[in-house]
Amino acid sequence: MKKVMMLLAVLVCPFMMQAQTKFHDLEANDLKGPVKSVAVSAMGIEQKTTFSPDGKMSQDNMTNAVYDENGYLKTAEVETRGVKASVSYTWENGKIKTQTTNLMGQQVIVTSNYNAKGEVVSQNMNMGGQDMKIEYSDYKYDDKGNWINRKTSVMGQVVDTPRTIEYYE
Repeated sequence: MKKVMMLLAVLVCPFMMQAQTKFHDLEANDLKGPVKSVAVSAMGIEQKTTFSPDGKMSQDNMTNAVYDENGYLKTAEVETRGVKASVSYTWENGKIKTQTTNLMGQQVIVTSNYNAKGEVVSQNMNMGGQDMKIEYSDYKYDDKGNWINRKTSVMGQVVDTPRTIEYYE
């Protein structure tokens, strides 16, 4: 009987460990805590992302997400307005360091720069050899410590970037 129980335990353990995997999609979206969904508005376009209780994100336009053994998103495919792209990520200290998007034969590389608080203060975007800097400032936070508004500066234009966050109870 003990051998049967041990055999069952050996068979069940990998599935239990897989079920307990924590995904790091909240960190990929600059979020923390029991976030159920986040909607970001930028320049008239709204993007909504939902999260399972274990932190795995879901977007209508994202498919074929691949995670490493620690729950970090490595690659995914996205489609926006009929245009398909593949995206890959590199992580450093629990934060996305680079995001590389292959879009219509072009490669767009976005490198994120963080301050001591872990906020993204700027991103450097290289698109086909052209560099552009995006800067973020004036963060406002909710009572859970997630930003709900920030200023985004791109090519001399500064816009508010609000986001709405819904939490699991």
